[in-house]
Amino acid sequence: MSSICYKENMLMCEEVPFIDLAEEYGTPLYVYSKNQIIKNFRSLKAAFGESGHTICYALKANSNPAILKIFAEEGAGADIVSAGELYLALKAGFSPNKPAFAGVGKRDDEIEYALQKNIFAFNVESVQELQAISRLAMRANVRARISFRINPHIDAQSHPYITTGLHTNKFGIEDTQALEVYRYAATLPAIDIIGIHTHIGSQIIKVEPFVDTARSVAGLIGKLREAGIVIRHIDFGGGFGVKYFNALQHEALPIEDQAHAGIPSPADIIKAVLPILLETGCSVWIEPGRSLIADAGVFVTKVLYTKETSAKKFVVVDGAMNDLLRPSLYGAHHQIVPAVINTYEHRQVDVVGPICESGDFFAKDRMLAKVGPGEVLALLTAGAYGFVNTSNYNGRLRPAEVMVNGERVRVIRPRQTFEELI
Repeated sequence: MSSICYKENMLMCEEVPFIDLAEEYGTPLYVYSKNQIIKNFRSLKAAFGESGHTICYALKANSNPAILKIFAEEGAGADIVSAGELYLALKAGFSPNKPAFAGVGKRDDEIEYALQKNIFAFNVESVQELQAISRLAMRANVRARISFRINPHIDAQSHPYITTGLHTNKFGIEDTQALEVYRYAATLPAIDIIGIHTHIGSQIIKVEPFVDTARSVAGLIGKLREAGIVIRHIDFGGGFGVKYFNALQHEALPIEDQAHAGIPSPADIIKAVLPILLETGCSVWIEPGRSLIADAGVFVTKVLYTKETSAKKFVVVDGAMNDLLRPSLYGAHHQIVPAVINTYEHRQVDVVGPICESGDFFAKDRMLAKVGPGEVLALLTAGAYGFVNTSNYNGRLRPAEVMVNGERVRVIRPRQTFEELI
């Protein structure tokens, strides 16, 4: 059973009611279940069985230091895309030989910092980046381990903003150019080619794109080996989708779009692709973020007002797009449920925030339990790409974050103060 569920019409995070958390720590508020985070990681780890592997947590999804520490203690590696994320990973206790550094725009100072820390590998995304790494490694008198991020032109079938594996995307090196680029890299000093990296997108809810990618990677490794280039490592990326619709079911809650039912679990995806990848004889790394943290986090907000026009009914809450950007940015869906179920009556409403933008909304034309001022709402599956995308737009303070472990609660990031706006 999920660590976030209803008990006698009261929404709980483990053993703590959300209504109590809202009263004690205020709203808007991010709440995380420690035990759900651990359960997610261990379930994915179990899918690998006895095969050698490394699960690198993608810091971009949620980089709160307390959350990072949990993954470090579980033995995770780190998928990083900046020197700042590398710093956070090392401070949280991740082993220095487990970060893999991805991203299309690594600066010289970031490359130098990563070389100094002797990270596991750079996932290289262009020839010019390769040349910069070689130059900087020579200057530091070290060898840089690299994999190339290969763009296999496979459609992840997710939102276009988070699809990354097509030739029209900015990421990686086209698969048609891969052999030439690997051959060139083999001529450069201070470069140690170790493997191949791929990542085709995020929130992918079908197995087939992953299977197609695994076959593409395995085929390319065969061609590289025929050309005399030794590949011993595969970083297969992440992008495993999670359940945003009907994440929580209760007889009092409206049933949401059933087209999103049957999303494969990360373990299902691993079991489908692992035999293909292991046939190459390479070590296998993956780099999930969302699938490890999303369903362990909830965004909590309080109803300020309800209002009605000739065309719409609105629920105005104290959370806003600066607190949780995904609905405004992607039109992303988060199931919205009451912290306490007081009625079985539903209304079709827009759930909106206080910011001076028509794009400041959490839901449009959504069937929602009837609520009034002062009631507390929970936006589910909000642990990933939530707080990391917060801002001070409209001079609003960033929310607090709390971690629940059984009956215990601790603040893992205090609410921002007015003085910290300056």
